[in-house]
Amino acid sequence: MLHEPGELNQLSSARKYRTLRNPALALPPALAALLAILPAIAAHAQQYSPVVVQPGPPGSPSKVLPPSTTGAAPEASQADIDFMRGMIMHHVQAVEMTALIPSHTDNKDVRALGARISLSQSDEIRFMKRWLIARGQPTSMAMPGMADMDRTGKPMMMPGMLTPAQMEALRQAHGAEFDRLFLTGMIQHHGGALVMVKELFDSPGAGQDAELFDFATDVDNGQRAEIRIMENMLKEKQ
Repeated sequence: MLHEPGELNQLSSARKYRTLRNPALALPPALAALLAILPAIAAHAQQYSPVVVQPGPPGSPSKVLPPSTTGAAPEASQADIDFMRGMIMHHVQAVEMTALIPSHTDNKDVRALGARISLSQSDEIRFMKRWLIARGQPTSMAMPGMADMDRTGKPMMMPGMLTPAQMEALRQAHGAEFDRLFLTGMIQHHGGALVMVKELFDSPGAGQDAELFDFATDVDNGQRAEIRIMENMLKEKQ
């Protein structure tokens, strides 16, 4: 059909108007169809709830749990719990030892080592406390009102910990004598931590928790490395 120039202008204006009022007229058919179904997809997504599946033991089917199900910390053995509580107490003494450094020595190497030990073991204390709290366990081995006694009424001394006499000697020392007592005492202290890790992994059923396994392994590796550093520092002083 032929149109007069005026009619062509009117048709062109009408098409532009329809396009502005309905943008889908200007889109390819496939894209227009996709846009048309987007509201239905969004409504379906809002109705969707995640499915929580608990795998069953070998030979048994899995279970579908309610969407409100939350994760729980794995059950820990008594050896795991005792290890974490004991290591908290062990670390606390190490931090107390490093706290003496600023007022007892100017040795830059000892100061740097002490800062490293203080930072790492303070962080580990916080981790161990969180681990115990997540499993509903007390963070201390002490009896209520008896900070220096365990729950059996015995003085609390984990492997490698300095005796009260050793701690007092460290407090009274300054300069080179403090450096020597600190390094020998911390080597003893770290050696006790290695004993604690070995005892943990030697206990049947202990150390199976993934977080605890990684932590205990890190303690073993880190403290072995620091023992070597301190032994070299002592050799340099001879």
